[in-house]
Amino acid sequence: MAILDSKGRLFGKINLLDLGAALVTLLVIFVVSSSILSSLGVAQVGEKLVPIEVDLVVRGLNVRDPEQLFNNGLKKGGKTNVIIRNQPYGQIEIKSVQQLPRTVNVFQPDGTVKELPDPKTSNFSTDMLLTLEGKAKSTESGLVLGSSKVKIGMPFELEGFNYNFNATVIDIRLKDK
Repeated sequence: MAILDSKGRLFGKINLLDLGAALVTLLVIFVVSSSILSSLGVAQVGEKLVPIEVDLVVRGLNVRDPEQLFNNGLKKGGKTNVIIRNQPYGQIEIKSVQQLPRTVNVFQPDGTVKELPDPKTSNFSTDMLLTLEGKAKSTESGLVLGSSKVKIGMPFELEGFNYNFNATVIDIRLKDK
């Protein structure tokens, strides 16, 4: 029995064109399914999800009454929507919100400088320190939220019921499990 017969069949049973078409179809199915799974954010080999805390600082947020922010969700235990490099990440939990005091530098007669509370009462500018907690992918090049790497100095856009402002990452910590 010959390997190929006169009709182009392998061992007289399988047509080579049909076998080639079947292999191409299987390859296409594999490529499409792997690209769909990777776009869904399924953890890749060598990556694992780890709990993290991200500290953000907000400087000079113009707001008349900061308590409005805190009463409408920007508070401990609440959630906020995060946008990193114009890519929506989703909601992340707020671990803490601390309003920072406004201060001014005052030069003293002896040449030293003291930091004292700002005496202006009509200052509609607020500084805050926020801590967010969530899960990030741990890769060789750093931590990744969604599809964006998280690094110190990066801007985060925070959005909620009555706010939308930018904050800057000042610290990233792996949280104890």
